[in-house]
Amino acid sequence: MRILLVLLLCLSGWVNAEIYEWQDANGSKHFSDRPVVDAKIVDIKPGYDFYRVKTVYDGDTVVLEDGRKVRFLGINTPEVQHRDKQADAGGDEAKRWLIDKLKNTKVRLEVGAEKTDKYDRTLAHLFTEKKEHINLQLVAAGLAAVSIYPLELHYVNELVKAQDQAEQAKLGIWGRPEYAAIPVGSLTEDGHQGWTRLVGKVINIRSTRKSIYLEFSPVPGAAEGAGFEARIESKWLDLFPDVNDYLGKTIEVRGWLNKSKGHLSMLIRHPSAIKENP
Repeated sequence: MRILLVLLLCLSGWVNAEIYEWQDANGSKHFSDRPVVDAKIVDIKPGYDFYRVKTVYDGDTVVLEDGRKVRFLGINTPEVQHRDKQADAGGDEAKRWLIDKLKNTKVRLEVGAEKTDKYDRTLAHLFTEKKEHINLQLVAAGLAAVSIYPLELHYVNELVKAQDQAEQAKLGIWGRPEYAAIPVGSLTEDGHQGWTRLVGKVINIRSTRKSIYLEFSPVPGAAEGAGFEARIESKWLDLFPDVNDYLGKTIEVRGWLNKSKGHLSMLIRHPSAIKENP
């Protein structure tokens, strides 16, 4: 019994390992994470809590039966219509997919390093009872784009790989003209609404104490010195390759445009939001 108690106390570290059980000549039970002659695999049910989804708010946000509002980590789906804002292209499609996927099943959460956001939404990866990773499947279907916030780096490699495959196959948003990459030179001073892909040549790199700025070719019609630039916070530079390698190259950046005093910028939080054009 003492050995069994130790096993139970250690289960959290053994969730992804096989546990073996056997009896010695005296009938005493033993457990190990390594195979032993005549041992059998113990069917261990990890202590996950599963919940029903009460409401699908949009493609990346749900409300659980216990009232928690959950925002999916690592991804972003187009917006659905709310209040006086029209739906983005692909928003309703992502919501319908999620509603169908979550019918007659429960989900468990893997909560992020920051458990909630400023809207008091729980930040998490969702998994069904069949071990389906919902965040990842939305990306693989082309219904969501990868959107990484440091320090939330769990499953980044899987998400980026799924996005690359969906993009190459032109699935979902990747086949929609509304999400085609826009040349920086075709921007107006009004910018562009919603999640955006921009392509342009990096003509200068400057730095401040808090940020690194990738400056692109000028935006036609903008005031002098008020072009477009992508901003990387200095504290996250270790996640990126040498940013000086972007100088003189044509790259694509993905995110949301900000406008301040006629100046257009985009915050880049993770290298997955930058693609070099061949």
